[in-house]
Amino acid sequence: MNKIQRVMGILFGGALWTATGPAWAEWELNLTEGVTEISREVFDMHMTVMWICFWIGVIVFGAMAISIVKHRKSKGVTPATFHESTFAEILWTIIPFVILISMAFPAAKMLIKMEDTSDAEITIKVTGHQWKWEYEYLDSGVKFISSLHADSREAATPGSGIDPTTVDNYLLEVDNPVVLPTGKKVRFLLTSSDVIHAWWIPAFAIKKDAIPGFINEMWTVVDEEGTYRGQCAELCGRQHGFMPIVVEARSEAEYDEWVTAQLAAAEVAASSADREWAMDELMERGEKVYGTYCAACHQANGNGIAGVFPALNGSPMVLEDIEGHINIILNGKPGTAMQAFAAQLNDADIAAVVTYERNAWENETGEIIQPATVKSMRIQ
Repeated sequence: MNKIQRVMGILFGGALWTATGPAWAEWELNLTEGVTEISREVFDMHMTVMWICFWIGVIVFGAMAISIVKHRKSKGVTPATFHESTFAEILWTIIPFVILISMAFPAAKMLIKMEDTSDAEITIKVTGHQWKWEYEYLDSGVKFISSLHADSREAATPGSGIDPTTVDNYLLEVDNPVVLPTGKKVRFLLTSSDVIHAWWIPAFAIKKDAIPGFINEMWTVVDEEGTYRGQCAELCGRQHGFMPIVVEARSEAEYDEWVTAQLAAAEVAASSADREWAMDELMERGEKVYGTYCAACHQANGNGIAGVFPALNGSPMVLEDIEGHINIILNGKPGTAMQAFAAQLNDADIAAVVTYERNAWENETGEIIQPATVKSMRIQ
């Protein structure tokens, strides 16, 4: 290849890179700078270390290139005859040591700061379940479950015919987002009810494992209002990717309004166990509960997955044993993937989903289960 061909190749390559520039716009090859003080400091440290590594590479490979070109055999250069150099040995020991120490001190300082959860103004307990998150605001009493949004779940169902690319924030949207006030230090207590999960929000630069039987801590202060998305960052089962996290950062006044609304809704839900529900009310609510908590395993059509999750459509327990049906939802089934929902669902939700399962698909029992029945079984 002559010089003209090489020059043309370089020009063509540059033109191709420029023309395809928009295609590379979505490539996030660097860390997210984030919206918290910690995330910005982590980003700055990352960039500092990266530039140190870059200039080390320039010096080392530059010296190699110069040596190869200027001292090659074809130019008649003869190799040096010395075997070793004490000065060189000391130099290439001290310089890396100084570089590592200069990076270790700020990194250690940063880690200590990231682990300091003292003086938190809000504390939220986060519990991982397969495959959803439970949030309990210990200061205000707000408590709810956050699951994958129904639109994403439906699009992910085999045979749905829905193109996932048409769904906004596919697999990254939830039904109940976490709400935080801006400018407040929030402490998270993380645990799990089943397997190891991990709570991760890239924009906050925080990630911590949620481990059964343990409580891990982390904290954040969000400076900017907005919606921030994350995911479970631990392989927690066959639907690990169906466990997104959404945080809405709001002003303090909007946050207070949200807390008031959540507490009012909880009071309404608690009082719902004391009234009689009609069949159509229970079926409508039960379908939503089933889609959120049950369809992932037992499938939307109730046929389950052979050898893995039992079918509810035509199941003898669903058709006959009302008490056993309610009990397995409340307390789960040891040794299987069926978890207990007593702490996750209220009496009305359980009554609704049991009624739905006993009257949906080909299960036409005509039976209505009232929240009062579930409430009485909790007390036993």
